Amino acid sequence: MSTSPRFGSAAVEHAEAVLVEQYPRLVRLAYLTLPDTRGRHTRVLLAHKAVQRALPRTGTPAAPAPAEAGTADESGTHLTLVRSRVLRAALAPSGPAGGTWARIGRPPGPPFVWGLRLWPPAGGIDEAAQTLSGAPAPVRAAFVLHHLDDVTEDETVRLLGLAGAADPAGAVREALALPVAEELLRALRRPEFDASVVSARPTDLLRRRRRARAGWAGLATLAVTLTVLSVRGPSPEPDPGPAAGPAPSGALDPARLQRVPSDVWSDTARVDFTAWPARGGRTGDRDLMARALGTWAAPGTTRVTATPGTTAEPPPRPPQLLYAGDVDGRTVVLLRDGDRVVRYGEAGTASGGRTLDITRTDDAGVTTAAALTLSRAPGGASARYLLAPWIAAAATRDLTRAGDAARPLAFAADGVTAPAAVPPAGARADGAPPAGAPADGAPPAGARADGAPCASWPVIELTSSARIVEKHSFVLTDLGGLSPIHLTYTPLPDGSTAAPARQPREATGPEARAAWAPQACRLGELRPGAYRAVNVWDFAAAQLPDGAGRAVWSCTRASGWAGPGDATVRLRLEAGTPQDVTRARSTAACGRFGQHLLAGFRWRSPAGRWYLLAAGSRHVTGITATGAVRADSSDRTLAAPWPGPDGAVSLTGILAGGGTVTALDGAGGGRD
Repeated sequence: MSTSPRFGSAAVEHAEAVLVEQYPRLVRLAYLTLPDTRGRHTRVLLAHKAVQRALPRTGTPAAPAPAEAGTADESGTHLTLVRSRVLRAALAPSGPAGGTWARIGRPPGPPFVWGLRLWPPAGGIDEAAQTLSGAPAPVRAAFVLHHLDDVTEDETVRLLGLAGAADPAGAVREALALPVAEELLRALRRPEFDASVVSARPTDLLRRRRRARAGWAGLATLAVTLTVLSVRGPSPEPDPGPAAGPAPSGALDPARLQRVPSDVWSDTARVDFTAWPARGGRTGDRDLMARALGTWAAPGTTRVTATPGTTAEPPPRPPQLLYAGDVDGRTVVLLRDGDRVVRYGEAGTASGGRTLDITRTDDAGVTTAAALTLSRAPGGASARYLLAPWIAAAATRDLTRAGDAARPLAFAADGVTAPAAVPPAGARADGAPPAGAPADGAPPAGARADGAPCASWPVIELTSSARIVEKHSFVLTDLGGLSPIHLTYTPLPDGSTAAPARQPREATGPEARAAWAPQACRLGELRPGAYRAVNVWDFAAAQLPDGAGRAVWSCTRASGWAGPGDATVRLRLEAGTPQDVTRARSTAACGRFGQHLLAGFRWRSPAGRWYLLAAGSRHVTGITATGAVRADSSDRTLAAPWPGPDGAVSLTGILAGGGTVTALDGAGGGRD
């Protein structure tokens, strides 16, 4: 009977040498593989823990030799073992049982730190983490191994298998399909983006000092009590006094609100809400701050609204003050707590009419942290915004008119804008059913339930200061929430499957405005929702049958703060209102990790004939239809007569890389 080889003491020493030599790469592998739901401080500690505990003990079974027989040396065997142990530890939290680390808030045992918060330097590793956000842990691990550590595909599959991944080959395929900029890969290989280098800042020093004093005071009181009891014996039960109220929390102390200096935004690599200074005429009003924090902690009868998926719990630490001032007869306070922004409002008398509005701001950046809604006019026809300190110019446009000129929007030195028109609540585009309306009896795209038209869709166009980026303008729209939504546009592909995927662009150019104009009023369908951005992606174009002209297939994706988004595929004709093709909720489709797309529907031509229309994204090289319609196309688009009455049709797209994609459906289809 044969037994597997095991590591002796000499082999363990060699493994230690390999671990030390490869330490930065191993930490990078663990950090990017660990669940992206954890904070950066915890991921840093867990990554170092995974690598340090990957050192085998004497008697540990040796890993099988690498697949390339005859080429493996002793160092390769040791590296394979260490890598597989690091991967097993990093993948554990996302396994079926959740793993030990998934059940605890911080890693027990070394390495650990007291009184410090750690995170990787700005850019580099964290940019990669954001790029991989949402991908399964084995896919993130495969990405690092193959793209950054130059491990072959076969060996990557083998390493993931040794680490216990459920589908190693599938993870590698998904990793290879991820769209990643080559500049990022080059940056991650540079020494200044060493994943084992961290920045450190102290935690709450005053709170630690108070806790230490309270601890020593408690020990002293306990010692005195025990001494008295040992001398006097038990004393009679005293009369109960009034119950003591809860001790005030430092998080609700107005004196401890975080305030950012006014020039931080122009000298930081993190341009988001963390760089907003405290502005407004009442930032020094401690009583106002106390009312805002107290209402947040105990709303009572105060009207509280929160975007879906956002907790209304009070802050666990002193929040950051963004604004405090009087606006249009009301007093407004804006506070930031981690990935939340809270707007407290009260009537001018401070005795009634209090409101509390809470929104998510996960991973906000230059555009999605560029403005917050301060106040709305009675009836909701206009609003004032507080602009980020890096905004140099502001204007308004009508999104329904592609040729509409921008009109300057004035704003004060503290960032508060003049009143700006906002889209009417519930407005949708108007129009009679065009030729080719859907056959399912649904109301035509663009008809309001009450039949009233949507005459315009006001948006604001902001321009960033040249101190952070040159000539950068972008568009935001107001959907009734605290945080306006960023609008972008992705143009048609250039026709080559080998060309890099086109990235979303700002909705400021003529092509983008032309694509947005006919469907701008459909944005009203997103109320209410926790959305951060909406992108219109034109993924295919074709001539329609019976002389109906050219049509563009587009996918409008509304991305939520939490990650998932909603996608709607539409057919945009040369004239008339775009027609809905299909929708999917809580999907990755039409986003960074859902770039393979196929959609189709039953369409009626101006001549009264019915057709099956279908289209796929740039990597689709052929389409096959089965069921009520049987047809094939060797292109990204298909148009085939639809005989007889309605019936079910199945669509399959052939991808350039050899895989397939199914049609997007209401359940979030479009899977490879």
